[in-house]
Amino acid sequence: MYLIESNTTAIIFSILSMLCWGSWVNSQKIAAKSWRFELFYWDYNLGLLFAAIIFAFTLGNLPNSVGSFPQNLADASWANIAYCIVGGIIFNISNILMVMAVAVAGMAVAVPVTVGIALVLGVIINYFGAPSGNPVWIFTGVFFVVISILFNAMAYKSKAEKANSKTTRGLLLAISSGLLMSLFYRFVARTMPEDFTQIQIGQLSPYTAVFIFIVGVLLSNVVLNTLIMRKPIEGAPVKYRDYFSGNIKNHMAGIIGGIIWCAGMMTNILGGAKAGFAISYGLGQGATIIAALWGIFIWKEFKGAPQKSNVYLALMMVLFAIGVVFLILARYM
Repeated sequence: MYLIESNTTAIIFSILSMLCWGSWVNSQKIAAKSWRFELFYWDYNLGLLFAAIIFAFTLGNLPNSVGSFPQNLADASWANIAYCIVGGIIFNISNILMVMAVAVAGMAVAVPVTVGIALVLGVIINYFGAPSGNPVWIFTGVFFVVISILFNAMAYKSKAEKANSKTTRGLLLAISSGLLMSLFYRFVARTMPEDFTQIQIGQLSPYTAVFIFIVGVLLSNVVLNTLIMRKPIEGAPVKYRDYFSGNIKNHMAGIIGGIIWCAGMMTNILGGAKAGFAISYGLGQGATIIAALWGIFIWKEFKGAPQKSNVYLALMMVLFAIGVVFLILARYM
């Protein structure tokens, strides 16, 4: 089983997770041009499962003293399996809400608000669940993130006012998603030891934990996405047969999106072993900046917005970047 051995590598892996988590939603934006997100989300789940299996049977199955993936899965306690599945269910509800928010409000708004709230609450939850790093630096970083979220909301409000549109629905979806997203990570992290080289019978390796977590996402999606297909937030109801009318580009967008997100989860969990789960999770949720940059510069979501929106967005990114730097330094100070 591949494990990280240095703090620096752990930070690099956490930053990689930030890039993955901030970029995967581009696949939904690409598919949305001709494909309903309810249908996209089935392929996204297949991508998650495919990536989890690949990680488990490659990096998670390398021979060493810790043991192989099949053995660790066989030794896992039912309690830890249940925690990971519950984490998958919570994440799936949160993620569906975020994808809805992206469809309503755009990437530059939905992802920063969702992930920003998840970062603030998630860092607090994971720090008290497994304290690691300098708390002064950690919570100073969280403070800057909170302020950056407020500037993002102000930028969205300014844009919406000029367009004479309502802001309530997109923001409420993003806020609800963020509250739930702050909870899922701790359910997964608690099933693993703080030192991945000291896994006891019943505890999970990072590869086993991510695999079971993804299974929880997939199982819950059968119920959740079916309900959403029947009662969509926008547009007419969707039928299962509509899924088979999509072309290869439609389907590949979702699968690739799922692979990218799962890669982010895997690198974040591996980084958490050395950097601490609170720091690793916090850095991973720096995805807000990445998503905002995609939304602003690639998708042009704020084109034509008033000048003050651009000022608010610039302040949001600067303050969020400062917060992320504090989280990095919390491991070394």
